[in-house]
Amino acid sequence: MANQHKFTVTAARGMLSLLAEELKQLGIKNFKQDQGNIRFTGTLTDAYTVCLWSRVAIRVLLPIAHIRAESPEELYDGIKALPWEEHINEEDSTIAVDFNSFRSKIKHTQYGSQKVKDAIVDRFREKFGRRPSVDLHQPDVRINVYVKHNQAIVSIDLSGESLHKRGYRVTSTAAPLKEHLAAAILMTAEWPKLAKQDWALIDPMCGSGTFLIEAAMIAADIAPGILRDYFGFSYWKQHDKASWKQLKADAERRRQAGLSRCPVITGGDADATAVQAAKDNIAEAGLTDRIQVVHRELLAWSGMADTLPQTGLWVCNPPYGERMGQLDQLHHLYETLGNIITDSFQGWRTTLITDNAQLGKFTGLTLFDTVPFDNGPIACEVLFYRAPRPVRQNEIEAPSKPAVIDDFFEEEVVEVEMTEQGKMFANRLKKNLKHLAKWARKNNIECYRLYDADLPDYAVAVDIYADQIHVQEYAPPKQIDPEKAIERLTEAMQIIPQVLEVPSTHVALKVRQKQRGKQQYESQAAQQHRFVVEENGLQFWVNMTDYLDTGLFLDHRDTRHLVQQLVSGKDFLNLFCYTGSATVYAAAGNAKSTTSVDMSNTYLSWAEDNMQLNDFAGESHEFIRANCMDWLTEAKKDSQRYGLIFLDPPTFSNSTRMEGVFDIQRDHVSLINDCCSLLDDDGELIFSTNRRDFKLDESALTDYQLNDISASSIPKDFERNKKIHRCWRIKRAD
Repeated sequence: MANQHKFTVTAARGMLSLLAEELKQLGIKNFKQDQGNIRFTGTLTDAYTVCLWSRVAIRVLLPIAHIRAESPEELYDGIKALPWEEHINEEDSTIAVDFNSFRSKIKHTQYGSQKVKDAIVDRFREKFGRRPSVDLHQPDVRINVYVKHNQAIVSIDLSGESLHKRGYRVTSTAAPLKEHLAAAILMTAEWPKLAKQDWALIDPMCGSGTFLIEAAMIAADIAPGILRDYFGFSYWKQHDKASWKQLKADAERRRQAGLSRCPVITGGDADATAVQAAKDNIAEAGLTDRIQVVHRELLAWSGMADTLPQTGLWVCNPPYGERMGQLDQLHHLYETLGNIITDSFQGWRTTLITDNAQLGKFTGLTLFDTVPFDNGPIACEVLFYRAPRPVRQNEIEAPSKPAVIDDFFEEEVVEVEMTEQGKMFANRLKKNLKHLAKWARKNNIECYRLYDADLPDYAVAVDIYADQIHVQEYAPPKQIDPEKAIERLTEAMQIIPQVLEVPSTHVALKVRQKQRGKQQYESQAAQQHRFVVEENGLQFWVNMTDYLDTGLFLDHRDTRHLVQQLVSGKDFLNLFCYTGSATVYAAAGNAKSTTSVDMSNTYLSWAEDNMQLNDFAGESHEFIRANCMDWLTEAKKDSQRYGLIFLDPPTFSNSTRMEGVFDIQRDHVSLINDCCSLLDDDGELIFSTNRRDFKLDESALTDYQLNDISASSIPKDFERNKKIHRCWRIKRAD
């Protein structure tokens, strides 16, 4: 077990509850909220994770000692006695000291800081004949000393400098909103949830773009610290470089995957200089193709309503009275803002930060909450308003194709410089495309696998879904340097849109990874970015962003076609039916009836939609929500019979809606026996599994004819990966 340490995380006024929720989401459980900070016990990796992923934290401190500090001399002696050589390198190191006191005899912070620095320097000079120098900007080690009631807590500042400094602010405007405040406002406005539901966001007074960038980073699951090249642990002697390297690589994977789920985020400003500053910062954040910023007067936003989604969040930081000078001008500004939203954006919520909450009344909007936050030295209120006419989820029309951001502003396919390995990857994509595109068109197939880790350095699967691209990364072997693996993935995600001549917004990356905390129970998103694709003359809804899979398993294309060929006049059962694609094929093959069983309401509803899309409806098509194992038990009691059963179970499941754990290797014999007990005398079971090391226990299935059709069931586009699945046709033995 990794070493456990005690850490302290600080946050600004009003943000501790948000920080506590963040820690829960990050899987940190053992924490306690204090005045102005949260203390938790965990590993260095946990602390690094907070530094990288917290949007509202200011500093992460590692306390290393508690000493008495009744006098400057006692403070000096206590600091000098500490083993600083365990934290600071002996040669060419730099330090800085932050000193604060509360109700203590040492009141002068600069003097206290000087005594701490002198003690450390003197210890090094006496022990090693050399001393660290002082760097107040970005020292190798920053020491934090907090004296309360003459007791000093001495800590290593792992953050190094305030975590609100994300690294993207290259151009600034007058009185910019700090990054952690913008994030806190967005989190309180429920933007993380709204973004997953594909709500848009507008900041009509965007200034240097802080709200827009923070909103995009939240929506796209981008770590707020991913752009920073300096943390307090970077040159700390006990720094765990391997752990940090892995965390950074995982964060980059999540960024690449999250970008495809970014909803419409746009903003503007009446000041052209501010617009340019916002564009500069957005470019530095790598979000130019995800955020639109325009030079636009406030009144001009009314004309944009028809080009934007029905639901969204207006968020802005209007000028304050002390900056604008005349209060009556602010009355008019708030009234104008309220009129625009009431007249043109009725399904949109509004969030404002102001130093004068009374001004909010001039919007005419319905206020439902206020939260106090400080904007620097200015005490402010954040005002949250309801939408004038809230839009229910069932009122939102599902788009016939993904409502990606390029529907609202164009994105060019940008050429990128390639490494030699990158050129090899691009050439392989081109070669595969030339080989498979003609075959796909000839066979009326819009969805197929283009590339499947053909080159070891680029361990991804690339699937084409009409004009959308779905990319899945295979987990790199442990011996591969995480930074090298992520460099290859990043390069691949730049090359794919260029070679396939699609905008990067049409490329969705999925990263299969272990989730922490509450993340493991959430879907990727809830944007309903589904669209229709065609396969063998049949149509299916697919979704590129919301789930790990798209809704259509491409490797089972030929198996579905086999179902269509065998099912005529028979009752068909699809167990673990997922989105019902095999059921659609069965209906197209003139099945007498179809029964689709799955434990997920989401997938059953999806299956029904797929059937309706192909004009298959009526009482002969039944959809049942149930644990398939329990349903089989009841079906045997009722003596139900089917002429053809399709069984493609998960390899493993420990769903919270299911008792016990399902393992296909352990449980396949009983599952096959239960299914075969439901077959007509001449009925047949098609059984398939994607478990790579699966071994069919033929000795326990001697009552059946077992016909391994794995080789013939692998489609042309999966010929490079013949182990993608195993498949059998099973009948009762004569």
